[in-house]
Amino acid sequence: MKVATQINDYEIVEHRHRYCTWAAGRAASTKTCRFSVSTGKAIIEATGLHLLLAGPELLPPPERIDAQHKIWRELAIEAAKSKGLVGFGHGVAAKLINVYLKGAFVCGGQELHPHVQALHPPIDKLLLDELYHQDIGALKAVWRQARKQRWSKLDTEQYQAVINGIRDALQGKPLWHIEFYWRGHQ
Repeated sequence: MKVATQINDYEIVEHRHRYCTWAAGRAASTKTCRFSVSTGKAIIEATGLHLLLAGPELLPPPERIDAQHKIWRELAIEAAKSKGLVGFGHGVAAKLINVYLKGAFVCGGQELHPHVQALHPPIDKLLLDELYHQDIGALKAVWRQARKQRWSKLDTEQYQAVINGIRDALQGKPLWHIEFYWRGHQ
């Protein structure tokens, strides 16, 4: 039977990809840049991120993550433009990428791998507000500027300033640890 064959061919990598594209698409879509989960999936696939799901060793090493992340964002922005999306910049691209990789690797049991520890966390209003109000890392000016700009409107330099601030605040801890301050779970 054709249905049984399709089910038998369903692998965990495809399952993970579907779940992570759903989560990322829902998280990154904003009032000013709405898109469907299927559009988010197409954008993610245009970046090639789904090809990394076989294992964390396929991720860039910590010293190359920022440069590779910028390439992924640029590919995502290009794919979004080809789909007619307006307002899909570095902030939205980063959120799509970061939620996807968080689901696949950080929450997928690979959090101790050095490549996973260097992955950028998702940035949003709730996280930036808490970092600002608690003055995490004594970097209130960094958090203030990012809040003023709004996460979805960050350009590449502003986004990188937030990531650099997170690194400074965490002093060598895995970047996903900053999500201790994220209040979206409440």
